[in-house]
This record gives sequence, structure tokens and C-alpha cells, in this order.
Amino acid sequence: MGLRRIVATALLSLVVGLAPASAAEFEKNIMTGGPQGTYIQIGRDVATIGKTCGLTLNVKESAGSLENFVGVRNRRNTQFGIVQSDVLEYLKTFEAGDAEVQQAVRGVRIMFPLYNEEIHVLARKDIAGMKDLSGKKVAIGVKDSGTFLTASLILDILQVKTGERVPLNPDAALPKLVSGEIDAFFYVAGAPAALFTKNPIDGAKFHLLPITEAPLLATYTPSRINAGTYSFQQAAVDLIAVKAVMMTFDYDVKRNAYQRESCNAVSDFSSLIINNLDKLQATGHPKWKDVDLTALPPGWQVGVCVKAGMAMDYKPKCTAAIEEPTAETNDVNEEYLNLLKQRLKQN
Repeated sequence: MGLRRIVATALLSLVVGLAPASAAEFEKNIMTGGPQGTYIQIGRDVATIGKTCGLTLNVKESAGSLENFVGVRNRRNTQFGIVQSDVLEYLKTFEAGDAEVQQAVRGVRIMFPLYNEEIHVLARKDIAGMKDLSGKKVAIGVKDSGTFLTASLILDILQVKTGERVPLNPDAALPKLVSGEIDAFFYVAGAPAALFTKNPIDGAKFHLLPITEAPLLATYTPSRINAGTYSFQQAAVDLIAVKAVMMTFDYDVKRNAYQRESCNAVSDFSSLIINNLDKLQATGHPKWKDVDLTALPPGWQVGVCVKAGMAMDYKPKCTAAIEEPTAETNDVNEEYLNLLKQRLKQN
């Protein structure tokens, strides 16, 4: 789906959704990614935390970062999305002349920085590095997905002229790599990615490419996938990563009831995530252990509704009883929030 079509679809969805929300519970949605990706697992973890408070959060599959970004800006009852941090700069820079896209950028805010997403390039064993992708048939993700965006940027930065850039999502690309129809494919996902842990991959035929080229380090963060993270990858591999962020919109509580309810939802889940971060790290996706909520990526602004939910005296509008934290947990959270507040003042 092209970016203009995504914007148009999102705007139509906004118009269609102008009817009042159900009186039973205000609808809340989070846009994530594909069924085997890390985004959808993170979204489900957040939804589980909401259930402890009696709040329903619908987890929606999507093509990825670009669709999520525009969806949060324009789709009715879609207050949250998970995106790659480089999407914001991409839209500002490469879509500067597109009025529809620039309209989508305005008002979008960061809720929390999450974790680094490793940039996986799974290739035939005879392909040693990124430069060797020259002339090869490489899958780069479906149009306007986060993987498509990052793969395109990386190949352009490195000036690698592939034989063909195939618009396939990673789920579809893996069997085509195994069958020999393509030579490699990109996949931006937090390790361990379920696609690589739940599918048999022959380590004698395929491996992850190292990505250490200096020109990429101005945009991306050095990272490493340790040996044994995937059964087919027995040695550690150095590569790069991009920050995943949970994003929202800067709702105006004085504008109308919909904006007020949406702001309340953002504040509620901001509070719930902060106060249950230890639980998320203990029982959620392994990437929660890498979350540093002070690591705000450049260019992103924190939402007003987010900061309201971070206040020490904020109480989520739960419809079910939740366990009160112990005194020890309160002390830890107080120190944690103070650190966050210091960082937020700088932005």
C-alpha cells in the first residue's frame, strides 16, 4: 500500500468513525506489525497490563511503522502505535513536499522510547557482507513498512546496487530464500525475532550478515546479536539497530469529548506502563529488559497527555481493582520518575 493511499485510507477511517463511541467503554487501539513480529508482542503485553485495570486495548496488525505513524495521526480510536524512530526524520526529509504527509506529522508525539531493533539481513552463506549484495536479488519488505524504509536507506547510503529490490515482507521472504528464489532479505525486529526462532533455518546454508560500515553509524546504533540467539547462528554477529518507540498524539482535552477521552487513555496507559515496568520486564517479551525510558530519540517531543499520566499522584481510571504497589516499589518508582522528569525538561 503506497503512502498516499495509507493517508487517504486513514482519513476516510477518521470520517467514518465520527459516530459516538460505545457508552460501555471508550474504544482504544494500538497499531503494531505483523503476526510474528516483536511489535505485536509488545502491544499484547501492554494490553495485558491494561486488563489488570479493567481497560481494553485492541492490538491491531499492520504493515509496520509508516502505516502506524499515519494511523495514529488520522485513524479514529487509534491512540497508540509502535514505530521506528527514523520514520519521523524520513517523513520530514523525504516527504517534505507532500502536504498530506506533513499534516500527518503535526501533533504526533512520543509516548515512551522502547528498545533497539536489530537490523537482520539473512543471506546465503556465500554472501559475506553488505557490499556482496550488489547484483543480488534482495527482499526489502513491503512498500512503506519500517523494514522497507530502513533497507532502502541502508542500501542507498552504502550505494549498493542490487540486482533487484523485491517488495516482500519477511514472512514471505524466508521461504523464497530457502527455495533459492532470492539471495537475501532484510528484517528490522528486536532480537530474538520470532520469525527466526520458530522456523527451521539451516545454518550451513544461511547466516546473518555483519553490518559495521562506518557511514551507517551516523544514523544507526552499533549492536550485536550474541552467539546462540538463533539456532542457526553459532557465532556472534556485529550489526546495527534503530530505536523502536511507542507513539501517540497530542490530544487537546478542551476541544471535544473524543479528544478528552483519548487523552485520558494515553494518561492511563502511561501510568500503567511506568508502574508495571518491572512486571513487563519479568513476564513480557525479552525486549522489555532493554527498555530505557530516558533514552529519548532526537526529533521527538513528549506528549502532554503522557506527562499527565506520569505525575506521582495520577490514578488510572480503572474499572477493576488493581494491586497497590508496596512501599519498596513506590520508592523505586519515585527515583525512576525523577530521572525521567529531569530528562523531559530538556526536551
